[in-house]
Amino acid sequence: MNHVLSTHLFVAHRLTAALLGRIEQAGIPAVEIFCARQHLDYRDKAQIAELGHWFRDSDLKLHSLHSPMYTDEIWGRSGPHAVITITELVKGQRLHMVDEIKRALEIAEIIPFRYLIQHIGVGGEEFDMRKFDAAFSALEELSLFARQRGVNILLENIPNELSSAEKLLQFEELTHIGLDYVFDTGHANIGEGVETAFNLMKDRIRSTHVHDNNGQEDSHLFPVLGTGGTIDWQNTMQLLHGRDGQYPLLLELKERPDIAHPLDSVKEIFDRLEEMAA
Repeated sequence: MNHVLSTHLFVAHRLTAALLGRIEQAGIPAVEIFCARQHLDYRDKAQIAELGHWFRDSDLKLHSLHSPMYTDEIWGRSGPHAVITITELVKGQRLHMVDEIKRALEIAEIIPFRYLIQHIGVGGEEFDMRKFDAAFSALEELSLFARQRGVNILLENIPNELSSAEKLLQFEELTHIGLDYVFDTGHANIGEGVETAFNLMKDRIRSTHVHDNNGQEDSHLFPVLGTGGTIDWQNTMQLLHGRDGQYPLLLELKERPDIAHPLDSVKEIFDRLEEMAA
């Protein structure tokens, strides 16, 4: 499977050419950039231009961009007004959030990438058919904007009542929007279970988010290294490898203060997961 690393691992740090260079030197061929303003500020034309120059001279590929979740630089802690969600019921506020996501999509004009990863709602959000309608309206507009820039939007299974694997299929049945999926192992482990969620989503999976947790907290643990995770990685890798070529093996991990050289750990995880698949 192709290997991709999400820069979520370094999301507390500003994304620089030096950091991307370290990822490239570690032998990782592609990245997904997590669009958080303290990391990659989609409003900062100077930062985007600098990274664009670096990518043009590099073999490292930008596989995907994770859509922004907050407008501030402190993970939404400035208040509810900072949350970006396409399920917002007030049209004027939702359009403002759609514009924020469009600013991130404009990065493709400088640094081409294939996919934008998009959530429907936020963690723990309750089901409401009106929110499906809001998301559909937002995604119609965003999909057109994305396709004009060579980008496809992928919907992610997240732990809420709007975008579990089952709800993503229901959303497609109701809207016929025709979007594919990114399969998140950690979120599936909190919800239906990895195997159940995978089997529901498998025909439309185009990318992955691979990480571990205890089945309750979305902690983005390192697979097969350390303790606390409950995912059966042998079985998970057999599932993922059964459709090899349809999507990459993409690690979306959380920084750990006890790991001084995380890229070495990333390489070990890739190797050990591939051994399980084989």
